Amino acid sequence: MNSVKPGIYFWQGSEACAEGAIAAGCRFFAGYPITPASEIAEHMAKRLPQVGGIAIQMEDELASIGAVIGASWTGAKAMTATSGPGFSLMQESVGYAFMTETPCVVVDVQRLGPSTGQATKCGQGDVMQSRWGTHGDRAAIVLSPNSVQEMFTLTIKAFNLAEKYRTPVILLADEVVAHMREQATVPPIENIEIINRKKPKAGEKAFFGLEEIPPMPAVGEGFNVAVTGSTHNEYGIRFTADPAVHKKLVERLNHKIENHTDEIADVEAYNVDNCQVGIVSFGCTSRAVPEAVEKAEEKGIKAGYIR
Repeated sequence: MNSVKPGIYFWQGSEACAEGAIAAGCRFFAGYPITPASEIAEHMAKRLPQVGGIAIQMEDELASIGAVIGASWTGAKAMTATSGPGFSLMQESVGYAFMTETPCVVVDVQRLGPSTGQATKCGQGDVMQSRWGTHGDRAAIVLSPNSVQEMFTLTIKAFNLAEKYRTPVILLADEVVAHMREQATVPPIENIEIINRKKPKAGEKAFFGLEEIPPMPAVGEGFNVAVTGSTHNEYGIRFTADPAVHKKLVERLNHKIENHTDEIADVEAYNVDNCQVGIVSFGCTSRAVPEAVEKAEEKGIKAGYIR
């Protein structure tokens, strides 16, 4: 029993996210319970053993993303899920995953903050953190679903982008989208695009930079692998005092994402070239925007939106 059978399902958003991860090939999940993301962990704990995967409840969010990074370096597609407070704790490791070019997916089911805030209420305050939360010069890939269907499809896309570009990808969900129940369609697995990381050939040693997106070995496959969050050259050797090595590394890490924005970014837009009032939205609130724009136009206001 692998990914869910094709068909139409009445899913909670969290269930759709978990099933999308499994369909994408995720076989490792590590997390720590936190409202409103716990249902993702619950579903993964139930489903992953059925497909030969592993789900682990760690002692905290720091350990969770650390386990995910480690699992990815053994060759597994790996994911964690959390909410605002846990996402804050994960930021250093998100930067480490970026620097070490570790493909993984981090689901942030936003709730109302700051701090503990209102754990059962929806928030959308993590958008800046998802882009700039970790220190240093870092490009980020962030996807934001606004429906149960997109919780399925964008989770798959998150894994595909993580694997293709060797980078952590954030799925920026929210409490409403994660907890609502809607119809979702699952196509036949052969109709779902699945991307796997590029693997090295025998004898290769440069896993960090002779190519824009270098191949990624797995620990235990016979390759000599040095993985470090410090500045390093193409072979993983630390160069913490050479500005030329740092410039070359950081530019490549950012350019491999920024140079492919057209492929990565999804934008839904309406009347943006001819509007007096423009609305920018994402996540659950974007569901109401088309109707708001329609009502504004009925009153003679030229309105448009971008999601």
